[in-house]
Amino acid sequence: MAPEERRAALIAATIPLLHEHGVDVSTRQIAQAAGVAEGTIFGVFETKTSLVVCSVIKALDPEPTLAALGAIDPGAPLRERLAAAADLVHARFAKNAQLMTAARKLVISAQDPETVKRMTAGREALHAAIVAVVEPDADQLRRPPAAVATLLLMFCGANTYGPFGDPMNFSGAETVSLLLDGLLTRGAQ
Repeated sequence: MAPEERRAALIAATIPLLHEHGVDVSTRQIAQAAGVAEGTIFGVFETKTSLVVCSVIKALDPEPTLAALGAIDPGAPLRERLAAAADLVHARFAKNAQLMTAARKLVISAQDPETVKRMTAGREALHAAIVAVVEPDADQLRRPPAAVATLLLMFCGANTYGPFGDPMNFSGAETVSLLLDGLLTRGAQ
């Protein structure tokens, strides 16, 4: 197997283990999952941390979410577009909650400017994709599309990670209702 293929296979084997065990996954577990000898890992990666960092970056690749956000019909009503965006972001956050927490720790511990740059670029791309979903109706909003996108990400993040978060109880439509309508019922003052 060529080095790049071996590298990709090790990353692919590591990602599910990171979801299950977090960054405390052992090289033995990784080697077993990949069907290779433990020493093979270090023939491809300098350290376990470098394999874990590469695996987290691959797992958190924003492209599938960005593509789905880009496929939202810009002609659909704002509420419908935002609900679809919120559902996509909730799903991404819920699926990767443990990895996102690990990523923060890894970025801090790795002190690797390239890793920080890649993680930052992913967050910025996600924000920009949500801004694009909001922009067709910017004139209907009290805040600019970038601020609305930030609030949507904050709501979704708090719903997933916060101490009161429960992704099963807030659908995209409910999140958007809170964002656009606030907490008052219709007719309340």
